[in-house]
Amino acid sequence: MASTIFIQTPFQSKSLNKSLNTHFVPSFKLPVSLSFKPRTAAFSKRVHIRAGLIEPDGGKLVDLHVSKPERELKKREAASLPKVKLTPIDVQWVHVLSEGWASPLTGFMRESEFLQTLHFNSLRLDDGSFVNMSVPIVLAIDDLQKASIGESNRVALLDSDDKLIAILTDIEIYKHPKEERIARTWGTTAPGLPYVEETITNAGNWLIGGDLEVIAPIKYNDGLDRFRLSPVELRKEFERRNADAVFAFQLRNPVHNGHALLMTDTRRRLLEMGYKNPILLLHPLGGYTKADDVPLSWRMKQHEKVLEDGVLDPETTVVSIFPSPMHYAGPTEVQWHAKARINAGANFYIVGRDPAGMGHPVEKRDLYDADHGKKVLSMAPGLERLNILPFRVAAYDNTQGKMAFFDPSRAQDFLFISGTKMRTLAKNKENPPAGFMCPGGWEVLVEYYASLTPSDNDRIPQPVAA
Repeated sequence: MASTIFIQTPFQSKSLNKSLNTHFVPSFKLPVSLSFKPRTAAFSKRVHIRAGLIEPDGGKLVDLHVSKPERELKKREAASLPKVKLTPIDVQWVHVLSEGWASPLTGFMRESEFLQTLHFNSLRLDDGSFVNMSVPIVLAIDDLQKASIGESNRVALLDSDDKLIAILTDIEIYKHPKEERIARTWGTTAPGLPYVEETITNAGNWLIGGDLEVIAPIKYNDGLDRFRLSPVELRKEFERRNADAVFAFQLRNPVHNGHALLMTDTRRRLLEMGYKNPILLLHPLGGYTKADDVPLSWRMKQHEKVLEDGVLDPETTVVSIFPSPMHYAGPTEVQWHAKARINAGANFYIVGRDPAGMGHPVEKRDLYDADHGKKVLSMAPGLERLNILPFRVAAYDNTQGKMAFFDPSRAQDFLFISGTKMRTLAKNKENPPAGFMCPGGWEVLVEYYASLTPSDNDRIPQPVAA
């Protein structure tokens, strides 16, 4: 069992204090490796079962939406406020914050929260306890915007179409230490980091934090909003299904049968432990992804086929979209992915090989050690309540004609299909080995690669307020 890590810091979170007092793929990688000691008892041992959903960080989910009766009043107030225009990725972060994925944060980080996140990967609450927070959720502004704000304590946040998204109140403006932020989040300042190029390199030299008043729920009007369940909605769905445990699996790639094996085997083992109805949260990342990842719309089509073909059981699976942008920050970012699922009600988290990783942007190697993500999760401060699930390597077993757990005693029987091979087969409209992916899911993947054009490089969904 991991020991608790106590961190003392003089920084106190203004928005956290307020919230506590008032309310609470670049490729298809094989093998899939998930083998390490979990935070709690191993699957093979029977443990005391505590049924029910895990409490959110801070004890209660944050909801930053303005009530319907107050929306018109807030819109009139915003008309006279200084304006800050948001990028599409900024709006995605508003979405994340507004629904409580980052609970107990109540808005974009002020400096104390930003520094704690960079240096400790956690935030200290008023009672001395810690919640995990490993990636900065911040809003950058430039010199002109800072000057236009002047002495105002509130600003209106607009989207790229000048539509009011939110009001940021009780604001704090502080310097944007770009190099330090990049180095501490990614562990490198090498050129070519996708999220850095999109959001930091050309961003303003100042950060503005404060409490958010979000005018209306964020909608994307892309046909996928029905999948974008908030933490509150997910918890209600888990309760409706009488879940006594929730295990979350995040991915940013289409689901192949190796992934499905991990998920179905997890449920089997949880049943063996004594749970009566563990529910899978299949939770693909739905915010910004880099250009060579399969776009969200195609991934969701493929996931639906996986359920239609019976690879996963619809009765014990909830498919939903996680609205966070992707950093590709490896062991640092995977903590954020795990923490956010606690707020959605998950008490088990499946972690794979090189989670949130990518190839080095300059050198021909992985940016992060493939095993560090799962090791970090087992030790991370603020994640002590979350069970990290152990798994073995999954690969294609030629003797069985399907994905299976790797058996080193007959290594010659297994095939590890590279991401390059996978893409080549799909682009050439060739089939992978039978049993690698369900036929319906593979057809979607082939259709996606056939649809690509040289100009098909705009992968960031454009959100709007409902």
